[in-house]
Amino acid sequence: MAKAVVYALLATAFILVMVFCPSKQHGHHDHLGLNRRLGFGDHVPVFDPLVANMERYAEENGLGGQTHNLDLVEHSPMMDTSEVEEVHEYLSDEGKLNLTLRLLSLFPLIDQAPKDSYISSNELKHWLTQQAVVRLNNRTQKEMESYDKDGDGTISFSEYQPKFSSQDLEKNGMEHGEAGWWKQQFDNADADKNGTLTFNEFKDLLHPEDSNNSEIHKWLLAEKMKRMDQDNDGKLNFMEFSHNAYDSFKSYVEFETGGAKAPTAEEKFAELDLNKDNLLEVEELKPLLHYLHPGELSYTNYYASFLMSEADDNKDGKLTLDEMLDHDYIFYSTVYYTGVNDDNEEDYHDEF
Repeated sequence: MAKAVVYALLATAFILVMVFCPSKQHGHHDHLGLNRRLGFGDHVPVFDPLVANMERYAEENGLGGQTHNLDLVEHSPMMDTSEVEEVHEYLSDEGKLNLTLRLLSLFPLIDQAPKDSYISSNELKHWLTQQAVVRLNNRTQKEMESYDKDGDGTISFSEYQPKFSSQDLEKNGMEHGEAGWWKQQFDNADADKNGTLTFNEFKDLLHPEDSNNSEIHKWLLAEKMKRMDQDNDGKLNFMEFSHNAYDSFKSYVEFETGGAKAPTAEEKFAELDLNKDNLLEVEELKPLLHYLHPGELSYTNYYASFLMSEADDNKDGKLTLDEMLDHDYIFYSTVYYTGVNDDNEEDYHDEF
């Protein structure tokens, strides 16, 4: 119970943090530009697990933009003195998160392999991936608790989609949103084919872009191909590829390589066309999956590259503590600028 009260205080601070923005706001447009180029949408990774907890608690408890009496929460009889002190270690009187203290505490946790007082690109990616996995697991657990009506720790199709009757399933309609369409997704996620989904299988269903299930990958690519296949022959010709898939691929590659020239559409098509029939099948599109359907784990790599490029002042490919402190706003831009009304708000919501 005490922990819940602590997070209530943190959630209040999270709301205040979003109001009391720092003066270093030139990171705002960088962040918006990143979202515009890479189509993050709601998948922008969170750098600090404390912020992720604040965000999650606020979301799960419907706090939104409400304000709370900090004094009443702080002096709750359910609150341990040590917990109050831990919370206030990172918060100012105005409820702002002390970014310097947070980065001082996080730096040694990220600097692990090797522990050399520098944070490499791989260490940053590993850290962000860890946070993304926790985020995915928390979301899945919340959904699992919601759908698991009989409390057996697994999800049946009837629990997941109770709106469909046995007659609907017999019709096996495969149009988007029909019973057969949903059942195919469910069956793809059911790796052991026992008719129910475990936690990890359910996570694959909810977050297919982050799954390692090959059947789910094929399904994602087949669905994507349907939207690009203008002549409905089940394959992509060069024009269909160049007018649809290539632009997304090119944007990600240019970001990955720091603006280096990406292969031309002709070059990439020829590389993918393994049987040289001048058409691309679903199997041949597999190398493009994380470009056409990036998930939260894919975004961590792009976000790590973005953070590194913004904070690595001497361009040596690693971050010092001083560099991170000098660019603290970059690592917390997801807190300061999520949901901000701005002239570029439409750009902020752009997706490929």
